[in-house]
Amino acid sequence: MAHERILVVDDGRENREFIIKYILQPNEYRVQEARDGIECLEIVRRDPPDLILLDLQMPRLDGLGVLEALQRERLDIPVILMTFHGSEDIAVEVFRMGVRDYLKKPYTAEEMLNAIERSLAEVRLRRDKEALTARLMNANRELHTRIKELNTLYSIGKSVAALLDLQQLLVRIVDAAISLTNAEQARLLLVENNALVLRTVKLRTDPSAQSIAQVVQDRIAERAVSTARPIVLNAQQLEPIRQANPNAPCATLYVPLLIGNTVIGVLNVENVTPNARQFTDNDAALLSALGDYAAIAIENARNYQALEALKAHKAASIAVPSAIGRIGQPIAANSAARREISVLVADLRGFTVYAEQQSPEQALQLLNAYLSLAAETFSKHGATLDKAGGDALMAFFNAPHDQPDHLWRAVQAALDLQTAAAHFGAQHGAESLAFAVGLARGEALVGTIGALQTAHYAAVGEPVNIASRLQESARAGQILIEESALAQLGNRVAARRLGEVQLRNRRSSIVVYEVQKLL
Repeated sequence: MAHERILVVDDGRENREFIIKYILQPNEYRVQEARDGIECLEIVRRDPPDLILLDLQMPRLDGLGVLEALQRERLDIPVILMTFHGSEDIAVEVFRMGVRDYLKKPYTAEEMLNAIERSLAEVRLRRDKEALTARLMNANRELHTRIKELNTLYSIGKSVAALLDLQQLLVRIVDAAISLTNAEQARLLLVENNALVLRTVKLRTDPSAQSIAQVVQDRIAERAVSTARPIVLNAQQLEPIRQANPNAPCATLYVPLLIGNTVIGVLNVENVTPNARQFTDNDAALLSALGDYAAIAIENARNYQALEALKAHKAASIAVPSAIGRIGQPIAANSAARREISVLVADLRGFTVYAEQQSPEQALQLLNAYLSLAAETFSKHGATLDKAGGDALMAFFNAPHDQPDHLWRAVQAALDLQTAAAHFGAQHGAESLAFAVGLARGEALVGTIGALQTAHYAAVGEPVNIASRLQESARAGQILIEESALAQLGNRVAARRLGEVQLRNRRSSIVVYEVQKLL
């Protein structure tokens, strides 16, 4: 049964009870009743039924009066008219006024039930049609919304992918995330040296997104990084956090930025005002799609910047100082000078074994890729590239130009190198390869060394030797630094003490630490 609601209008109590008790209730119809036309109209206006069983002759307002009122008030409700005094003229008149069926009293329960089913069949068909039409309209609206979202995403994706300036790119991504999800604020965090660094943020009160560089502790973002899956939290789930911090968001969505299987960052949108809109699975899908565009664009921008830095370094290294004499003549003694520098020596561990399993062409191509990666990373931090031999590379800082933070730059470059090499190895199936790095600080002789044909700016001295020996003692993936150099960094670096180590060709041992991360 459909459980439609039927209004019985009859001034005869016995008639109403018969219809309700023996016809409607056994067939599970819901019932309303009225004693005359006035009561009928009051009920209809307040709570319209699905069908009216209407007596023709009633006090105060008869059946024809009810039909006229229904027409006048445009209340389209099917009516079955019941009467003792039927005639063809009355039948024609009431059908003209919208009556669905016409029963002459006395009638049987079966006759009344058949009339009810005939009248309600049209109601049910109309209701099904209206429901179907509503579903189609909703589906059409949803389709238009999705098409609009996809067009917006496509436009944003093209805009993002076209940017090569990393800072501008990060700002554009944050603005796009807010636009795409109708969020109040957004953040972009990048994974750098195993830490989450907030790079761009736009708060609800900010006129535009701001660039920043701040290490943050965000457990939800860390979970998005570790699971590599979007995280959607609503107001109820965030309530415990808001109780501890009233400024916490009312709704938040995190999506990881993925290159292959490696998470390079997290894109986060938030709503912070009370009763703000909650994010949906569709928002998560849209933001994840934007995250795919963003991750590729960020990687392209980083590669572009590294390439530009390498080009600039190569251009600078070609310019030999004018003090150098003619070809074959010795270098003037005053072309070199003593100054304090920080030295970084990196060696690619595992390459010899790996190369044995590859063709010579493939091995050389991979080696050049790793050495280029190291050179780009060092150049990004302002290093001077000294020499490369086999699968090793050396760079130093604070020469020829002053760099007051040269040791800090060297540590950053070493950590970035390990991160970049791990990422590169994961992408190219070379996870067994990793750099071993040695760091040292001290006074050295720096200047242009060699005949004109091979002259280059280089460093020689104690820190070069120590960095080289530390690199020899390091395992793949390790960064070793001497104690005196680490002490210069204060509490800015997390390091593990390895103890005293006897380095090759040195009479006394030195205390060595393994650099782990920046603080």
